[in-house]
Amino acid sequence: MGQNLVTEEKVFGELKKAVVETLRADENKIKPETSLIKDLGAESLDFLDINYRLEQALGIKMARHFVLEHIEEIYGEGTALDENGQLTDKAVAVLKIRFGENVAELRPGMDMDEIPALVTAQSMVSGVMDILDSLPEKCTKCGASSWKSEDGVRVKCGSCGEAAEYANGDDLIKAWLTKVQEEKKLF
Repeated sequence: MGQNLVTEEKVFGELKKAVVETLRADENKIKPETSLIKDLGAESLDFLDINYRLEQALGIKMARHFVLEHIEEIYGEGTALDENGQLTDKAVAVLKIRFGENVAELRPGMDMDEIPALVTAQSMVSGVMDILDSLPEKCTKCGASSWKSEDGVRVKCGSCGEAAEYANGDDLIKAWLTKVQEEKKLF
């Protein structure tokens, strides 16, 4: 179910806060197209901190594994990455669907360690929105359909006050990959 209680603008605001707190970055330098690694100097551990801050602010569970790891898990070793840790044609096709066709840097043979540099503020916001859009139709505690958000960030049941429970990021990526496979027959 899609939701309209937490907007993309609010999520972008929360992401900016998390990035500023983690990287001590200038908030004005954070635009949707900003690469957290190339433009702001983030490192892999910084992503853990940023994800944690987003989880705490929004009451969600971000993905712990990247799309490539899920492809390998679901469709078999060597499907996304060759024996040298480089992207296969199929991995590039999936990543272009995920990140958009306009990611010119994506190419077969690209080293997997280059992929995190493609993560932008907008791609992180899109991932968070996917999680927020998994808001169930009804509260899992009382069964009411009366979600509300007083601050535009946290969602709770308007009947019993229970915090919303969302699907976690890893489960959503796996479901997305299954849908892509059904539609595109890549694997």
